[in-house]
Amino acid sequence: MNDTKAARVQPLDPLEEEDLIGGSPRDSRTDFGLGRVQGLKSFAGHLGRHRHLLLQFLCFTLFTVLLVAILAQVSKVRSCHKQELSKEGEIVQDLRQLKAGVAHLCRRCSWDWTFFQEHCYFFSKSQRNWHDSLSACQEMGAQLVIVQSAEEQSFLQQTSKSKGSTWMGLSDLNKEATWHWVDGSALLLSFMKYWNPGEPNNHGEEDCGEFSGNGWNDNKCEVENFWVCKQPANSCADN
Repeated sequence: MNDTKAARVQPLDPLEEEDLIGGSPRDSRTDFGLGRVQGLKSFAGHLGRHRHLLLQFLCFTLFTVLLVAILAQVSKVRSCHKQELSKEGEIVQDLRQLKAGVAHLCRRCSWDWTFFQEHCYFFSKSQRNWHDSLSACQEMGAQLVIVQSAEEQSFLQQTSKSKGSTWMGLSDLNKEATWHWVDGSALLLSFMKYWNPGEPNNHGEEDCGEFSGNGWNDNKCEVENFWVCKQPANSCADN
């Protein structure tokens, strides 16, 4: 009887013993896999719920980077602008010093005057009659030009020719056909050769002398011409 029971009781298989003691390993692996899947789903769901926050964070980060880049560029521009202002200030200072230096230099003639053989000449840019031209020269401390040499005549004739008819300080207002300069001196016979052919002809009360073309001409004093003033050049002996 006992032998029969012993024969019926069979030893348990190792797998069966493991199942009885701790449960099946296959069930544990299955549970672990399901847990990972559920964890990923939970993370994905959590991420989906906060996606707008993540986008806001990314946008904020991008905006910050762009802002820093812009501020850096603005800083460079301001630095360059300051350097340019500094250079401009240096140039202005140099020009002031140069102007002060030029002011101490001796000029034989004023800026708008032309130097020739120790005299200064002002060639007008506007036109006036003979009497107003005479007054304009006197107001500048000069006189309507008096020709005193062949070289001066050539210089004045060529310069005046490029402008047009130009008054000189010569007239016969006091006595017809007796020509005098504005300083009262008489016209020398050696200068008579400078009249244009057939001049002076006193055609219609022409009492004032002018540079015209290649020589001199007498014209009505009321006609408006350019004019030339003359004065001695400045002395620079002390400089």
